[in-house]
Parts: sequence; structure tokens; C-alpha cells
Amino acid sequence: MSLPVVIQERIERSFGLFRDLVECIDADALRSKLPGLPSNAVGMQLWCVVGARESYAQAIKAGQWAGFTCSLEVTTQKTAVAQALCRSAEGLLTELGGMDAFTDVQHRLVVDLLEHEAAHQGQLIRYLYGLRLPIPESWKSRFALEDHSPRLG
Repeated sequence: MSLPVVIQERIERSFGLFRDLVECIDADALRSKLPGLPSNAVGMQLWCVVGARESYAQAIKAGQWAGFTCSLEVTTQKTAVAQALCRSAEGLLTELGGMDAFTDVQHRLVVDLLEHEAAHQGQLIRYLYGLRLPIPESWKSRFALEDHSPRLG
């Protein structure tokens, strides 16, 4: 059993969305939290995305969950976050591409990763609106988002 093409396409689309997000926002946005609400910073949302990619790559390789780890140490530097997103995407795609067949468990882990990415996309949409951050064109078209006012100083 190999990875269905549609799943591969969805993984690559999700990775592209996060890449576009980091390209679109400024470095200060990585420190931003939703005002008046319990929330972590945008950079910490992306830390979790990187860590999940790395952790799911290991789990898929092992055929079982092996725990959560994340190599991204600095969530407030745009270059570091962008590089970690790129590195984690490439690592996962390399792992998936090197497999001849997938077990049912490995397929489930891939779907779990996609669900995790989608959950963070939904959370980050709230951040984009709540913090009045710029919305990447890919996010506007993918999620039918509307423009809003520029970020208030």
C-alpha cells in the first residue's frame, strides 16, 4: 500500500501555505499574542507545526508514535522559523518518498499530521484577523478569507 497521490498533494499544499504565511508576516508578528485572550505567540504556533512534522516523520518511520520533539529553538526570528518549516517539510517528504509501502498505522499517522496542520491553520486564521496581520494570497483563496484593515500600531 503506497501513499495516495491526493494525500501527497494535500501535504505539499499545507507546507506551501505555512511557507507563504511566514513570507507574508513581519518578524514582530512572531511575538504577537491575541490581546485579551489566553493564547501563545504566533511563533509558538509555528514551533508546534515544526515539531509535529519532525515527530510524525519519526513516528511514520517507526510505525508508531515515538514522542514529540522540536528542533526549532528560536521562535521570534523569522529566518529561523522559515528555515525550520522548510527543513521539517523536506525531512517529512524525504521520509515519505523513501517508503515503498505504508501500513495502516503509517497511513493513519500521515492523516493525523494533516489534521494537525489544518488545526493550526484554523488557529492562525484567528491570529491573522485578531492581530490584523496581512493574509497571504494562498490563504485567501484556499480558505475564502476577506481582506481586513492593516495592522494597527
